[in-house]
Parts: sequence; structure tokens; C-alpha cells
Amino acid sequence: MATLQGPESPFNGGKRRRCHGNIVTKFTTSKITGRGFSRGTQLPGGLLQERDKRAKWHGIPTLLQKLHESSHPNSDLSQAHSLLKVLSSQLSMEAMSFVTEDRKTAQESTFPNTYTFDLFGGVDLLVEILMRPTLTMQKKKPKMNDDLVKDCLSVLYNCCICTEGVTKSLAARDDFVLFLFTLMTNKKTFLQTATLIEDILGVKKEMIQLEGIPNLSGLVQSFDQQQLANFCRILSVTISEPDVGNDDKHTLLAKNAQQKRNSSPSRAEVNQVTLLNIPGFIERLCKLATRKVSEATGANFLQELEDWYTWLDNALVLDALMQMATEEAEQSSTESSDESSLATSPLRHRLPQSMKIVHEIMYKVEVLYVLCVLLMGRQRNQVHKMLAEFRLIPGLNNLFDKLIWRKYTSSNHVVHGQNENCDCSPEISFKIQFLRLLQSFSDHHENKYLLLNSQELNELSAISMKANIPEVEALVNTDRSLVCDGKKGLLTRLLTVMKREPPDSSFRFWQARAVESFLRGATSYADQMFLLKRGLLEHILFCIIDSGCTSRDVLQSYFDLLGELMKFNIDAFKRFNKYVNTPEKFQTFLTQINSSLVDSNMLVRCIVLSLDRFESQTEDVKVVEVLSECCLLSYMARVENRLSFLFRLVNIINVQTLTQENVSCLNTSLVILMLARRKAKLPFYLNALREKEYAEKYPGCLLNNFHNLLRFWQRHYLNKDKDSTCLENSSCIPFSYWKETVSVLLGPDRTSLCAITSYIDEPFMDLDKDLLED
Repeated sequence: MATLQGPESPFNGGKRRRCHGNIVTKFTTSKITGRGFSRGTQLPGGLLQERDKRAKWHGIPTLLQKLHESSHPNSDLSQAHSLLKVLSSQLSMEAMSFVTEDRKTAQESTFPNTYTFDLFGGVDLLVEILMRPTLTMQKKKPKMNDDLVKDCLSVLYNCCICTEGVTKSLAARDDFVLFLFTLMTNKKTFLQTATLIEDILGVKKEMIQLEGIPNLSGLVQSFDQQQLANFCRILSVTISEPDVGNDDKHTLLAKNAQQKRNSSPSRAEVNQVTLLNIPGFIERLCKLATRKVSEATGANFLQELEDWYTWLDNALVLDALMQMATEEAEQSSTESSDESSLATSPLRHRLPQSMKIVHEIMYKVEVLYVLCVLLMGRQRNQVHKMLAEFRLIPGLNNLFDKLIWRKYTSSNHVVHGQNENCDCSPEISFKIQFLRLLQSFSDHHENKYLLLNSQELNELSAISMKANIPEVEALVNTDRSLVCDGKKGLLTRLLTVMKREPPDSSFRFWQARAVESFLRGATSYADQMFLLKRGLLEHILFCIIDSGCTSRDVLQSYFDLLGELMKFNIDAFKRFNKYVNTPEKFQTFLTQINSSLVDSNMLVRCIVLSLDRFESQTEDVKVVEVLSECCLLSYMARVENRLSFLFRLVNIINVQTLTQENVSCLNTSLVILMLARRKAKLPFYLNALREKEYAEKYPGCLLNNFHNLLRFWQRHYLNKDKDSTCLENSSCIPFSYWKETVSVLLGPDRTSLCAITSYIDEPFMDLDKDLLED
């Protein structure tokens, strides 16, 4: 656990100090080797008392000796509890200073009492005391005093946050971690237990298996709503795939290799299944996520929130206050897990209204996170069905104006504390988590229409009828009893706040992603027109061209959204031309696209695909008119511009740097070549790539790189676990044609005009031949 380091150690110098140094050295060595002294109880009390004042131990080793002596199995532990309270008071001040002083790095010189407590075996002793009832052979386990358990847990938590290594040491003890979950059945010790578990699981090397927790289903079902919300903080660690924290590991090459090594479900995936098998679990989360909060009014709300937010960095403080409110309510009325008991509490009424709201928001952040992770897991369809059944989306829609996006000031920016650019307040986290949930809910799933209300669904049907096209099957199959209530659906409300968001707002990225997910999948003309009628295209173009936005993340999200909004839609291109009505505006738009093709290539793909379709619809007068007038279509119709995009798309990626983010560049280059192949122009494009190589004086470099990329593409997309429908739906090109085109391009016949190899001179062949070899 603790180690002795640093120039400020009281154990240096002087003959008499060396004797003390030997004691500490023996303890430190025993912690590493497991041999010799392990705790202060093994030393003579007189020796400890003699060294205490000089070493500034403040009597902690002596108190630990007495605690050990008074906590034997047959004692009533009352004296032990009194001693623990004395120790707790010495340690709690250090823990409070840690919380209030920007969480300094834990070290001995900063928190000497906690360090000494751990060094002399205090942490191990408290673990023994807590777990002692589990070691008895009696059928009826002895019950420990609740206050003693709470104090033990609080001291352990203080040690975790103040002394380096304690948390990892506790995390390594699987028996203790599983034991802690059994303490959560007691409402009086729940909060302290949950906080300690959350800290321990955050550093545990191996993810805990939820199915190993004794009677997990019964435990979760015994929680009231407040406990369940707190439990979600713990669950978030157990169901999320660990972030490896190394960019190299995020490459598709590394991910594919890892999937080969680990073909069985991960621990996180197994834990997700375990949770879904708990009766009523998802239903209760939906109720928590959509539970209403009594609203504060008045001009002082933001100031009130700012005053209290300095407390809220540590959720423990706020939860402790709310627990006090609950306990006071329980003393004055019969115990109830319902919110009504909390609402009648005099203390709760004395708490600022902003605290009550932020308290609820903090809970909802955790709940939405858990639902979001489950929505992205392997059981996605099962989760979707339950979220629809339990009316999560209509519930969130009812909270939108009053809680999620409140209108207290002209700006939707909430207080960030002292740093206005900080994205760490509960309100900001809540908004982002809400938007991430909408994105996951809508993405490639027919339940996306639950984001609309009945009137808006009728509008979609009318658009399809007017255009003389069949309604989308998912729209027809939508259960009208599960859609949003009120005058506006959730998607429409989101569009309203999205258009009001300041240009530099960090929410723009997430808002655009959420709306884009509604459009992703098979292109729907009615969905596009629904959004076009609400001015979305003009808003996007304003942000890209006129707002001065420089954030690459925000611009990428707007490029992607624009691509989905305009794809194959002649009305959208007509609207584009109306907005981009000067050469200066069009040049600004092109500059933004060309500044980062990794960010804008999905929009380039949309324009190329749309142009190809429109050119086959020349019998339609409207299409012909737009083709002749639209500056964007005219620009892409010039072959030199398409070739320019192709050159750069192939040049900015290679197999070693391919990630989930930039693999779209490879697929966009393939789209350009597939459309060329349809028109028997593939040789022309390949020859142009060869000429570009020689002009740049790098013969073979571009084509060898492309050859390697396509070999990787085969391994990646032809894997049986890969879902090819996304490529097919987004391009309206059968996946069989994708595979066929790649095979043709990789053909070994050097006489084939459609094979890359025939355009690479012999001396420059296979520069990276072994790149993909196993």
C-alpha cells in the first residue's frame, strides 16, 4: 500500500531517527515481501509511545493497537467503535482538505495521518473487522452495528483518496469487493458502500463479473429509486469496454488482431446480459430517467447554482445532504421508497431548489449513460424493444423544456464554475448524455420514428403521398401509442434549440450527431423533406460558411449531417444553390471541405453519388434544371475535380493509420471508382493515378498504398462478423458490387486494364508486400 518516499519524510538523519527509520523500513519491507512485521500490534506499546511524539504519529499506532485488542471475535465492539471514532476524526480532516483543494496528488507529506494509519496496518484491520461476520461457522451470522460499519467504510474511503496504493490494494482482494456488495442491502450503509465500491472498481485491473455478486437480482430489486440511481454509477464501470488509452491500439489493424485473439464475449458484454436478465431493471431505469422534478423559478437561479456548484465536484457531499433529508423524513413518517417521503422532508425544503434539481440531474446522467451503453451492445434490439415499451422517449420529450434545455436566460450556456470553457458541470454532462442517447437510439433503427408525435408522423405520410412514393415500412409499423405527446416531438424540439445554439457551443457537435443518426441508413426522401421544411439545410450552411466556426469536430458533424440531408434529394441541391448564391460563398464552402478531407469526405461521397443518380434522370425537367444551375453539382461533374479528390483520399491514409474515423476515406475513394467502373472509365482513373505518381516523382507509391488498403478492406469487410448493410444502405450500391470491384482492382493479371498491378512498373511493385502478412 503506502510507500516511504520524499525529502520531507520525518524518518531521515540523526542517530536516534535511524532507529525509527528501522521500524518504518521493516513495515514497508513486510508489505512487499509478506514476511516480518505487518502491523503496529506486533510492536511493544512502550516503543510506539516513545517514538510517537518525535515521529509526529499523533498516537495513531497506539490507537490501532488498542483497536486490534478490542475487536477480537467475542467482543461487543463498543470500545472498538469508540476508538475508531477517535481515529476517524483525525483522518477526516485530511480527506476534506483533499476534496476541497483540487484533489492534490496523494502523498505522505500532504496527508501524514492517513499515511501512518495505513503504514501501521489500519486498512487491513478495518477490512478484517468488516468481514469478521462472514468467517463464523454459526448458521445465524452475527450482525454488526450499522454506525460501526459506516465509520469503517468512511475511514477506508478517506484512506483511498488520501494515500496512494490503498485503492489498488483493496481492489486486488476479490473476496472483499464481492463482500462490499452484500453491505448494499442495508439502506443505512448503502451510500458509504456505494462510494467505496465505485472508487475500487475504477482502479481494478480486471473487470468484475456481475454474475459473481451473491443474489444480484434480489439486491437490485431491493433498491429504492435513489439507491438504484447511485448503483448506476457503479454499473457504468462494469458494462463499458475499458479505454486502452493508446491511439495505436485504436487502429483497425490492431482491433481486428485483438478480435481474432479474443473471439469470446468480453466481460463487459457478459455483464450487460446479466443486467438485462434482472426482472424490471430497464423499466425502473426508464422511470428514473423520465422522473419529473419540481422547478425553481426566479432570476436568482443561476447565481444560486453557481454558489452551490463549488460543493458538487464530489457527489458524496450532495448525496449526504439528501440522505439527511431522507432520514429526517423517515423519522416523521412511515418509511417509503417513493419520492413522496423525500418531498415532505423539512430539510429538503430548506435545501436550495437548485441543489434538488442538480441532484436529480446527476442521477439522470448516470442512468442515461447505462441505457446508452446497453443500446450500443450486442443485445441492442432487446433493449430497444424495452425502451419503447416503457416510453422512455415520450418521457424525455416531456422533460425537454423544463429540465433538459431550460430557458432561464437568453443563452443556453450553464455555469461552468470559474472556467467558462470547462465542460464538467452536471448540466452540461446531462445534455451531452441525453444527445448521445438520442444518437444511439435513432442510429439505423426503425424505432427512430418514436422521436416524433402523431401529427409529425402524419406529415411524413403526406410528404410520401405528394411525391408519389411508398411510405417507409418502419414508419407504417410504428406503434402510435408509443410516440411523443404534445405539440412537438423530441426531434423537432432538438432542431429548435440546435438553431439557437451559439456558434462556439460544444453542444453543436452532439446535436448534429443526434439529428444525423435519424437520417442514417436507407435514404428516406420523406425524412429529408421533413427536416428541410424546418430550415435545417440553411442552418448547416450558415454554420459552415458564415458563422466563423473553426472547430474541426463541429464542422465534421455538420458535413456528415449535410451529406445525409442532401443525398439523392434534388430539392436539397436546389435549396443549396439558393443559399450559396455568390462565388465568394461557394469558394468559402469549398475551402472548408478541402481543409480536411477526413472530416468532409462523407459529404464528398454524397455529392458524387447524387450526381451519378441525377445524370440518369434526365427525363425529369426539374432534375435537368438543377443539374444545369447548381454550382456544387457542376463542380463535381468536372472529372478533374473528382480525380483531385481521389488522389488526396488515397494519399491521406494507409493501412497502419486506418481507424474507425478515417476508414470512410477509403470507402469514398471506392465509391468514385465503382461509379467510374459502371461507366467503363475505370482504366482512365487508374492511369490518372499513375500519371500523378510520376508527376510527383514518387512512382508506385500511391498505387501500392491503394493496393494494400484494398487488401485490408477485403480482410476487414469480408469478415463474417462485419455488417455490410451500412455500406450498401448509405450508397445504394449492392455490397456484391463493392466486393466485385475490389476483386477486379486487386486482380493479379498485369494485362488487365482494370487491375491496379498493371499500372505499377515492375521495379516499384509490392513496396509493402509483407505489410499484411501474419
